[in-house]
Amino acid sequence: MAFVQITKVSLAFGDRDILKEASLSLAAGSRSSLAGVNGSGKSTLMKVIAGHIPGDSGDRAIQKGGRVSYLPQSGIVYRGRTLREEVETAYTGIRGLLHRMEALGRLLEGATQDDRSTRLLLDEYHQIQDQVDHSGYYQREQAVGMVLSGLGFSPADMERPTGEFSEGWQMRIALAKVLLEKPDILLLDEPTNYLDIEARSWLESWLRSFTGGYLVVSHDRYFLDRTVTEVYELRQGKLTRYEGNYTAYEQVRAQALESLVKRYEAQQEEIAKAEDLIRRFRYKASKAAMVQERIKKLEKMERIVIPESLKQIRIALPPPPHTGRIALTLQGVGKCYGTRQVLSGLDLLLEAGERLAVVGRNGAGKTTLLRILSGRDPDFQGTLQYGAGIQPGYFSQDAAETLGGPETVLEFLETEAPTGLIPKVRDMLGAFLFRGEEVYKPLSVLSGGEKSRLALLRMLLKPVNLLILDEPTNHLDLYSKDILLDTLKGYTGTIIFVSHDRSFMEALSAKTLELSPRGARLFYGDYRYYLDRLEREAGEERDASPQAPQPLAAPESQDSERGSAGIPRAAERREADKQRQTLIRRLERQEGDILQALEDMEGEKARLEGALGSEEVYRDGTKTRLVKARLAELNRLMEGKTKEWEIKAAELERARS
Repeated sequence: MAFVQITKVSLAFGDRDILKEASLSLAAGSRSSLAGVNGSGKSTLMKVIAGHIPGDSGDRAIQKGGRVSYLPQSGIVYRGRTLREEVETAYTGIRGLLHRMEALGRLLEGATQDDRSTRLLLDEYHQIQDQVDHSGYYQREQAVGMVLSGLGFSPADMERPTGEFSEGWQMRIALAKVLLEKPDILLLDEPTNYLDIEARSWLESWLRSFTGGYLVVSHDRYFLDRTVTEVYELRQGKLTRYEGNYTAYEQVRAQALESLVKRYEAQQEEIAKAEDLIRRFRYKASKAAMVQERIKKLEKMERIVIPESLKQIRIALPPPPHTGRIALTLQGVGKCYGTRQVLSGLDLLLEAGERLAVVGRNGAGKTTLLRILSGRDPDFQGTLQYGAGIQPGYFSQDAAETLGGPETVLEFLETEAPTGLIPKVRDMLGAFLFRGEEVYKPLSVLSGGEKSRLALLRMLLKPVNLLILDEPTNHLDLYSKDILLDTLKGYTGTIIFVSHDRSFMEALSAKTLELSPRGARLFYGDYRYYLDRLEREAGEERDASPQAPQPLAAPESQDSERGSAGIPRAAERREADKQRQTLIRRLERQEGDILQALEDMEGEKARLEGALGSEEVYRDGTKTRLVKARLAELNRLMEGKTKEWEIKAAELERARS
């Protein structure tokens, strides 16, 4: 069984320990993830395992003939070949083996006797032949097509020069190559960064069928839960292994970290007492020995450090300006790029406070729609109308391009932040991965990812009531994603967003708009509900498809594409869907009114129960009787409202299904 392992590897950069006696083993069947906050050294550890950089001490071992393929998280650029030619370089090693087989064949042709050297040549020839047969080399055309299609490339891309592809697509090419290499061990550093949901799902399926072992770094919790069975955590140079998927790791780790926090607090209390004693008696000769003893004890104490991911950072967005009931209305919106129609006949009504996820394959028009909604693209067909008082805020990946200059990250954000939030700017920057000295970096030296995070934070600090977010989770680690999600959940304005992070989408969305070549469909439920609906529809289509020859039906008097009244079936479906949407909106408003009434009654009940304990009421029999009577009435009304809500909630559920 092929394997690679490191044993007690240590590595330091200057005075910083990246790895402290780290040990890890990967073999066929390993399904491993590497976790840790940004900057903890995950990429460095990957390079050590891959053999790209050596440790200062410790050992790295790999089985003879074992092959390890490593995908870095960024920085790969291909030029000079077509896409097809580039990905086929994944088989360069196999071509080398074929050349060796040819050379061995010539040697064997010249062999005149069956001696030991001839048998050695034959053994080597058969070993290479077996390796080539299992590499998939002879089926490479099919494999190349399957992998590139799974990662989102089209047949038309095959002959495109690689230099034409963007940074994200360059990394997809690199990922395709390491997958096609079919190594014994795969090391994947952020493979999901540049993948949409469809490509992530495909990669997830590919990894589950992979017979080798892999170690993956990803900031997609759902992807990790589906693909790993063990997690290695790198924290402060130390590597710790946890069994189970990523969610199981977080649960176990949370318990361990709770204990760490208690020990940290106890140690801080001990340190404070010692330092107070030292201050009080430092200059008293009679206490000099005791003071020195306490000083030495503090110096030798191994300080407990709370990781960044434990520090509870909350970002409170500025209150959104007041608005009317309707956030925006679209009627017949369409968009063409030359002869290519991206959007067509899109109708949408969004009420204030709603959270809409926009989904669809690459090229379906998600970013185009968000640019139209934000007002960045006025060149479209149809009408867009904002509701009263709507002030949109828009984040896109190209927002980073506007950042630059000599001012530091901290100076920039303090200038942009509302006055009330300036004291919290450092914490906010920490939540978005600008920690320690990084807040003093000039904007001009920031990477694309750093600029993107800063642009997102700047936008969030503006007082707007309609957030339009295009891939807000890109370049954020899991810790920062959780902070962003918590922040957006507490936001009372309207949110329209596109994301490729399934966990984020399921947690934030309340409605889902699907864009596809067939048109747009609005689903009255979150992203999980949308996926369930798609699965149910696919099942219904399978059930409806003929499994055996069916009796011929009587000929229809109307066109099969038309209903009984001669109305096109597509129009009938649109009209029915519109009526259903109107019904759902009405039921949602009614449900909201009932819940608000219940909340008001609960508030009044709490006030009256408090009044019963006041001296003014309990000493006055008449007031006491009046309060108790009102409480009894409230209980009766609340019971009726609760039943009314249960009925309305059931109606709403039926309308949505």
